[in-house]
Amino acid sequence: MADAVDAILGQWARTRPDVDVSPMGVIGRVSRASRLLERGVKEFLAEHGLEAWEFDMLATLLRNEADTMCMKDLSAAAMVSPGALTNRMDHLVERGLVDRWPAPDNRRMTLVALTDEGRRVANDILERHAANEAHLLRGLSPADREALAGLLRKLLVSLGDTGRPV
Repeated sequence: MADAVDAILGQWARTRPDVDVSPMGVIGRVSRASRLLERGVKEFLAEHGLEAWEFDMLATLLRNEADTMCMKDLSAAAMVSPGALTNRMDHLVERGLVDRWPAPDNRRMTLVALTDEGRRVANDILERHAANEAHLLRGLSPADREALAGLLRKLLVSLGDTGRPV
């Protein structure tokens, strides 16, 4: 079974047999898989009236045990700049999915929480989103998924991605 990356590696082997391009096989496949999976997630969420970033914000707030987050922690968890986060929160406030207010003991800190509607939307889409992701991975057995997750975890840690998610 060959994929598009095999064709690229074959071209390099013929053009520059003196260069070890095997890392391109890994990085190219991870990159291509990321784009294809991202497209599958975006298309699914669009069918349910959400942008991927909107679901990411709602899901981050939903899984947060404290039920309320400060914008700084939400920015770190979502890996977006404070400015981008402010724009995203403006949009979600307008949609009635989140509330935002100054912290009572520190007016420089802004707190964010899901509204009842935001919680309903996040909970409603979560199970279907998980099922869609399982569908996207249908080509892998449960053992394959576990092995791949372990290898990707090892790669991410080696690249410095060891931060604790919020």
